[in-house]
Amino acid sequence: CPMINTREHSELRVAGSNYAPTGSRSFGPIRAVMYAGADYGQHANDTVLAIAMIETQQAIDNLDDILSTPGLDGIYVGPSDLSLSLGHAPQLDTEVPEVVAAIDTILAGAKKHGVPAGLHCGSPEYAARMFEKGFQLATIANDSRLMAQGAMAAVAALKGRMADSNISGSPY
Repeated sequence: CPMINTREHSELRVAGSNYAPTGSRSFGPIRAVMYAGADYGQHANDTVLAIAMIETQQAIDNLDDILSTPGLDGIYVGPSDLSLSLGHAPQLDTEVPEVVAAIDTILAGAKKHGVPAGLHCGSPEYAARMFEKGFQLATIANDSRLMAQGAMAAVAALKGRMADSNISGSPY
């Protein structure tokens, strides 16, 4: 859940992730029953993760309280919003010292509390560096970015083939 800035936000996130009796999530699992079976409600809370996104200075200021929330399964750093919160341009794979220090602080807190930590990255190289630091999860790009990159690569390949074969046209 994005923008978890306080212990209260984190508690609401955990409660909203789980069904009764441990949470307050609404129960209407039509799709879930199709893939998980008619007994989904009996084991659903064992398959759901409550992950808090840490994206602001306020969240860093409240990090120990957030990380000690019972039932919190992990945290996930949103580097673009974190950069904005610290007064910098949004950026993946940041090397801005203040933002890097904030990410390191978040990771240290997660390690201290035994909470798995992840973050969003823009490249495999940066993700590998974050794993070396101790992150357990890294996402690389997103569906929109990957689709755009694939489309651009396909158009570039077609243009190259057309140029090599002296074919005219306008591929898009």
